[in-house]
Amino acid sequence: MRIIKARVPGTARLARLTELSREARQRLRWMDHYKACGRNASLTCRYFGISRQTFYRWKRRYDPHDLRSLESRSRRPHRLRRPTWTPEQAKAVLHLREEYPRWGKDKLVVLLRQRGWQLSTSMVGRILKRLKERGVLKEPPRNGISVRKRLWRRPYAVRKPREYRVEEPGDLVEVDTLDVRPLPGVVLKHFTARDVVSRWDVLEVHRRATATAATRFLETLKARLPFPLKAIQVDGGSEFQALFEEACREKGIKLFVLPPRSPKLNGHVERAHRTHTEEFYEVSNFPLEVASLNQVLTIWEHTYNTLRPHQALNYLTPYQFLTQWQLQREEAKCH
Repeated sequence: MRIIKARVPGTARLARLTELSREARQRLRWMDHYKACGRNASLTCRYFGISRQTFYRWKRRYDPHDLRSLESRSRRPHRLRRPTWTPEQAKAVLHLREEYPRWGKDKLVVLLRQRGWQLSTSMVGRILKRLKERGVLKEPPRNGISVRKRLWRRPYAVRKPREYRVEEPGDLVEVDTLDVRPLPGVVLKHFTARDVVSRWDVLEVHRRATATAATRFLETLKARLPFPLKAIQVDGGSEFQALFEEACREKGIKLFVLPPRSPKLNGHVERAHRTHTEEFYEVSNFPLEVASLNQVLTIWEHTYNTLRPHQALNYLTPYQFLTQWQLQREEAKCH
């Protein structure tokens, strides 16, 4: 006895449909609707909300015997751009990036040109991208050095007057503290001072953020700034009261205090905290002893002020900016 298996119409097409992506099945609905409405492309495009160019492009690709013809094709170009840099140039970029792991292409290209490598900013960016893709260059992990914010207590504030103009280095230096937490239970108080005009930074670490520590940092600040200190702007922290206020009065330094919860008004030093966190604390094995850490921090401070290009200064270092500013000032006096 011969058994004949009946074949359900459309089962082969249904099996092929299960292998298609959602986009391809939608395009197949376009073609089915196109045939059902008498091959009217305008009605089909209006019904599905697609353009005629899109419909006709897929209609030309469509093969009823091969539904995979409705799948999206790779958009990879046939001819890929080949690297135009030499292995020596890539090695120079890699060496410099490993030395300064948080510096981007804009800062690295300045240092590369100082060392004799004539590379464009975009080429340095492509070299960095290729090194990351190959796994040769690995970004340092973020370890959350600073996570806590200070509780604001001072109910009043003495703002900088509107008529006070900031035009020269030293006219206004923003000072703030940062909690550095390298290990559980270990908290260091990092003091940062940034000159608003020249972006010159002075850094120091203390065990506690007290008025005594802030007064000591004030002495360090006056000693390391290459220009006279005229005014300081701080937030309402308790470390900037009492002895600190008295020290500013004795030295003839104007002290401006910001209102509570206004970090945006101290934006320069807040940005400095991010820079020193990402480019120093997160990428270096610094000692936990305060005296040793301050020695290492002084080296980083010198690197920041004399070697690191600053975007806000048109990729000059703070030292180069001060040198140019001094020359321009002397020329203006001569004229």
